[in-house]
Amino acid sequence: MNCWMMRLAAGTLALTGIGLVAIQSHPVKAAEKRKVIRLFNGKNFDGWYTYITGDGKNNDPEGIFKIEEGGVIHALGKKFGYVGTEKEYENYKLTLEFKWGEKKWPPHENEPRDAGILYHCVGPDKVWMKSLECQIEEGDCGDMWLTSGEGGPPSLTVKGKKYTGGRVVKFEDYEKPKGEWNKVEVICKGDTIQHYINGKLNLEGSEASLTKGKINIQSEGAEIYYRNITLEPLD
Repeated sequence: MNCWMMRLAAGTLALTGIGLVAIQSHPVKAAEKRKVIRLFNGKNFDGWYTYITGDGKNNDPEGIFKIEEGGVIHALGKKFGYVGTEKEYENYKLTLEFKWGEKKWPPHENEPRDAGILYHCVGPDKVWMKSLECQIEEGDCGDMWLTSGEGGPPSLTVKGKKYTGGRVVKFEDYEKPKGEWNKVEVICKGDTIQHYINGKLNLEGSEASLTKGKINIQSEGAEIYYRNITLEPLD
């Protein structure tokens, strides 16, 4: 083979190699770009429903849940209840932001402000559904509550200890002062759970007995605002 033909062959192989690299790298880039779902569209409760003590499903005569300017959900707190997703979800990262309002109501008017994110909710609608909860409460933000329902309470293993029902205390407190927005992330992958408050891990568990269900966001005796509610599916 003369020099000219050798150079041509080498160039062809180089281009082929570049093509292979491009083909092989494309699926990796696609996998990295997971679709982020806007669970709350900021305009209405499409994909959600309300359930309020004494009023039932999709009946909110006192405006316990309202949508305000800027795509914010205002939960009055006067009655116990939730806005819940119509669909069930599994294997995801759920993100939202919250800040406290001023009002507090009986029976918690003299207690820390309280609310929460119930996830993997299963069974009939009630206050509260069988679920795992990322607690949103002054001083306890990021705690886990294993909320009981049909078939008994759920369970979770944290630092080698199995909890069945009740409260699991967070590792650290990363909540910002009242009036400031806080970011909450709940990561569910199989039977493993992580709670992040303002970007910092403050609870982690495994062997969760619930791995799929609806998502409920609470009104629980204190005025609170929620915004930027998104869900990122995980592989």
